[in-house]
Amino acid sequence: MMKNVFSKYVPLTAVLLMAVMIAACSSNTQNQNEAANSTAGADSNTQAEEAAPSSKTVYPLTVENFTNNGEGTEWKAKSQIFDKAPEKVVANTQGAAELLIKLGLTDKMVGVAALYGEGDPAVAEEFKKIPVISKEYASKELVVGASPDLVLGRSDLYADADWGVGTVEGLNELGIKTFVQNTSVKGATLESLYKDIEQLGQIFDVQEKASAYIEELNKRAQTLKDATAASGEKTFAYVSDGGEGAIAIYSGNTDTFAGDVLGLLGLKNSFGTVTGDISKEQLIATNPDVLLLSSYTGGPDSEQTLGAFYADASLQSLNAIKNKTIYVIDFNQFWGYSYSIFDGADKLASELVTKP
Repeated sequence: MMKNVFSKYVPLTAVLLMAVMIAACSSNTQNQNEAANSTAGADSNTQAEEAAPSSKTVYPLTVENFTNNGEGTEWKAKSQIFDKAPEKVVANTQGAAELLIKLGLTDKMVGVAALYGEGDPAVAEEFKKIPVISKEYASKELVVGASPDLVLGRSDLYADADWGVGTVEGLNELGIKTFVQNTSVKGATLESLYKDIEQLGQIFDVQEKASAYIEELNKRAQTLKDATAASGEKTFAYVSDGGEGAIAIYSGNTDTFAGDVLGLLGLKNSFGTVTGDISKEQLIATNPDVLLLSSYTGGPDSEQTLGAFYADASLQSLNAIKNKTIYVIDFNQFWGYSYSIFDGADKLASELVTKP
């Protein structure tokens, strides 16, 4: 089941198949802001002064986002035009819904799906107000049944499979706008999260809240970097329970957003440029300093998996086995493609600094 969780569920057997975006993933949002001229002086010499742009959204608003030609194909730019702020939103993951809550948009949500890990305690009460259309991945039928005017979330869940919310094109043909998170396409960095927040601020006309939140997250990023700077760079690999405690390795080469945040902690993915399956022999030869084991709702018991890994005679040459540096990370935090990755990174940073 791991293969499905990392790709569709996004953690299940070992190999994650994430959607690929095109190289030109930096999307530009076009928004016309009102400008004001102030009249100076009471005499006949009146001069027009250029004022700061208004933080008010002017509709129609054009946001450059993404579409593709089906599951596994490259993402390319596609504009979404908003005549007004959306009123009925479905978030295809918990992380996407939590981000809207942070922007004060709880009452705009008519559905959420994919509750695969720990939620953010800070927004737990607000989260309870959102209808859960599926604790697992939601189908297009469930999503459309909620009558949304916007479907927001992770890129690889925009598919016509039974676990997908429907394609971008298919939803758009039904008159439903889409917003694919910038963080969830290949090539994404921490700046992609700030872009998501900025664009959502424009779409929902909450630009001041969005700007303030970006500033807050920027400070958290710097704090993380400062806290682990003395530890130096370490290599890591994503691992999972491949069945009965056997170790499975996931490259994470498409998870560039998570990789960029982990980079704040001085962690470098040993297999970040690798495609295809990775064998146990390759893991042993590469010998990363750290292994990251994802924990998700419905998955194998993490403590049992850790015990199996540490007891595996064939893994004893690994630094991560000898130094006890296998760390459990929460799936929703690291594969929610949202701000909650900071909570996961905070926890991981505290564990890293206690190790030599």
